[in-house]
Parts: sequence; C-alpha cells; structure tokens
Amino acid sequence: MARRYDCNDATDRKTGLREAAAAVRRGELVVLPTDTVYGIGADAFSAEAVGDLLEAKGRGRNMPTPVLIGSPNTLHGLVTDFSEQAWELVDAFWPGALTLVARHQPSLQWDLGETRGTVAVRMPLHPVAIELLTEFGPMAVSSANLTGHPAPEDCDAAQEMLGDSVSVYLDGGPTPGIVPSSIVDVTGKVPVLLRAGALSAEELRKVVPDLEVAS
Repeated sequence: MARRYDCNDATDRKTGLREAAAAVRRGELVVLPTDTVYGIGADAFSAEAVGDLLEAKGRGRNMPTPVLIGSPNTLHGLVTDFSEQAWELVDAFWPGALTLVARHQPSLQWDLGETRGTVAVRMPLHPVAIELLTEFGPMAVSSANLTGHPAPEDCDAAQEMLGDSVSVYLDGGPTPGIVPSSIVDVTGKVPVLLRAGALSAEELRKVVPDLEVAS
C-alpha cells in the first residue's frame, strides 16, 4: 500500500522525506514534486529500480531516464569533459528548468536506458525535491505519468495513474508550472538546444551566445 505525505505540514514533510529516502534505498519508487511537474524517482545506481520505473510508466529503454541532483557540486562525480560553457549554464540557470546532456563518467555503474554514454542531468528549483536529493543523492527521475498521458501537475493525478507501483508519494501541492525543462546538449564544442521549454534560445544565448538549435 502506497503512503502519502503532505509536505505543506512540517511534521508530515519531515516524516515523508525520511520515508521516501528509505524507500529509495530499498530500491522502491517514490513520487516527488518538482518545479515543472511531478516526477517518479528511483535510485539512479540501481538498474532494477530504474527498470521498475520504466515499467511503471510503460516506457521503453530507448527513452532513458534523466537524473536529478541536489547540488551542482554533485556533477563532479557524474560527468566528464564538462565545458566552461556548460558550467556557465549551470551558474546561470540552476536550480531551475534546464536539463543538460553531458558525457557521464565511464566508471559509473548505472543503467538508465540507452544513453550512449551520456546522462541528462538537472537540479530542480523545488525545496522538497532538493531536500530529498540532498538526503539520498542522485536519483533517476521522470515525469510521474503513464506514457502517452499528460504529465501530472498535482499529486492526485500522479497517484491516480501510478497507484501502488509507487511506495511513497510526497504531496507538495500543485506544481508552479507545467512547461517542461529546456534541454541543452553540452557534449560537443558548441551547446545545442534539443528542446525549448521553460527557457528560450534567446534567454540561453545571453549566457552562451553561440548556442545552436537542433533542426
């Protein structure tokens, strides 16, 4: 039976964050609010847990799961060949609705799907998400919906779709916005905007003027 905690109540929030972190350590799934939509999360370093996440969503390995982190410092252990421009984007837009696709450290023992040696990583601008990520560490997080259905803006919608496939639901109320994060590929010499979301190409070019837009 899934457990749900009201994160607008201080006591419930503290208990919920503790229970969510414990659930992720056991290889279970949790739902958490972010600054875009609600996400379903798992231990990024547990291939079985990530597989359960993809199964819960009805999603294939050809759509690998992004990783959320609680601090930019965590990047040092996750990515390699991270350019100066990539760090400038982090400094300007994190925490926030910017996902960066970077090359991950070859030594990392994880399986997020068919990533071809890359990882899509983001630091969300939401206190509940950051508290959980700080407590647990990097998590594989995807939108908390069944594939083909709208991404949920509140915990009710997420729970209606995912039910008992999730152990812990952290209810932070309606999310601030439904516009997804912008995705920028920083694996090459020039950053490339793969998906325009909350941040436009114009906004991003104020930091990295040579940003290209994928055709």
